[in-house]
Amino acid sequence: MELLLLFFKTILFRPYVFAFLAAFLVAAIALIGWPRTWRFWLISWFTAFVCEFSSTRTGIPFGWYHYNGSTVGQELYVSDIPFMDSISFSFLLFASYCLALLLLLPIRAGSEADHAPRLPDLTFEVPFRTGWPVFALTVLFFAFIDMVIDPVALRGDRWFLGKIYYYPDPGVHFGVPMANYLGWAVVGAISLLLYFFLDRRLRHPLPAHHPSTTHRLLLGGGLYYGVLAFNLAMTFWIGETLQGTTGLLMYVPVTALLLLRLSTPATPSA
Repeated sequence: MELLLLFFKTILFRPYVFAFLAAFLVAAIALIGWPRTWRFWLISWFTAFVCEFSSTRTGIPFGWYHYNGSTVGQELYVSDIPFMDSISFSFLLFASYCLALLLLLPIRAGSEADHAPRLPDLTFEVPFRTGWPVFALTVLFFAFIDMVIDPVALRGDRWFLGKIYYYPDPGVHFGVPMANYLGWAVVGAISLLLYFFLDRRLRHPLPAHHPSTTHRLLLGGGLYYGVLAFNLAMTFWIGETLQGTTGLLMYVPVTALLLLRLSTPATPSA
């Protein structure tokens, strides 16, 4: 009962995290179904937790950092790690995966009889969705978004996150060591390798993608930009203009490429 009460206190304490988590579940189930969703979630959460547990004790793979325990009793911890922290890796990795798929999946040939303007319909076959290009771009986007999240999270005492962790040796990127971003890439890479291995072997059918796979992927892409917008808003709100502008400019080329991709008409079938 005490654990259940602490879990509900965590939801009330971090409602935005659980809103993103709920969006992840809706988007993931719509795209890959529940059997794949819970596996993706479990793999990414466990990988992140093990890496955080290791890094707070050995410095591997994120480099040295420490949680200060300032919110113990206010939110759920697993060992010395806030539950909401390690669980956020799951929805961020899925959102990064969707963004990579939106940019890389082949476009299906359209029908010549269909002249209505619409989003390009992307294929979702296993070789494409678990290929090395998608793997590499997902890991890049996963580490990329932390370059916006971590600097503002480090300044959590200036907004409602609170000061929950610190780096003994502050890094060059607004106080964040570059090793931290390498650690994010490691978590993303391990999680995806394990999930892709399972995805290629699972026989559970995918849910029907109506009106198209592209529409389902946009749910995950929207989650990515939702998290990005939230963290940029917090960055500007606390007065870190240079930090916020840097993060904003990082996504100008990515967003331009995505809009160009989504405006590409399907090639008529022969």
